[in-house]
Amino acid sequence: MKVAVGCDHAGFVLKEAVLGALDEMKIEHKDFGCFSAEPVDYPDIAGQVGREVASGEYERGILMCGTGIGMSIAANKVKGVRAAHCPDVLSARLSRAHNNANVLTMGGRILGPELAAAIVKEWIRTEFDSGGRHSRRVNKVAQLESGEV
Repeated sequence: MKVAVGCDHAGFVLKEAVLGALDEMKIEHKDFGCFSAEPVDYPDIAGQVGREVASGEYERGILMCGTGIGMSIAANKVKGVRAAHCPDVLSARLSRAHNNANVLTMGGRILGPELAAAIVKEWIRTEFDSGGRHSRRVNKVAQLESGEV
């Protein structure tokens, strides 16, 4: 598995915990920035990571900003991205199992590093419960995105 990681200035500190969790799990990843606490615009980073995931170059992406909400909104504008804002481990598990989320967003001003690492580990480990109602619903989301419905 390859994971694209990105943050804005408000997620910069939390990104270190995320990268540490990925290293601990021996998950291949690339840091798409930002690389300091200097202000940057979160849509730029969300767009870059979202495009990497949507293209298939990376199977999943992880984004962080102050709350995780802005990154989620921006990433979800990229066709093929299913970004989920997950402030807890249960949300992370269900975003993968039920929604096949391919991008995780979290808030650097909301979460501590230990909880963020636990969320990442659960999200990475959890597979999509394909088949049945979950696949049907994810397919309907894709139809909405493509304008079919």
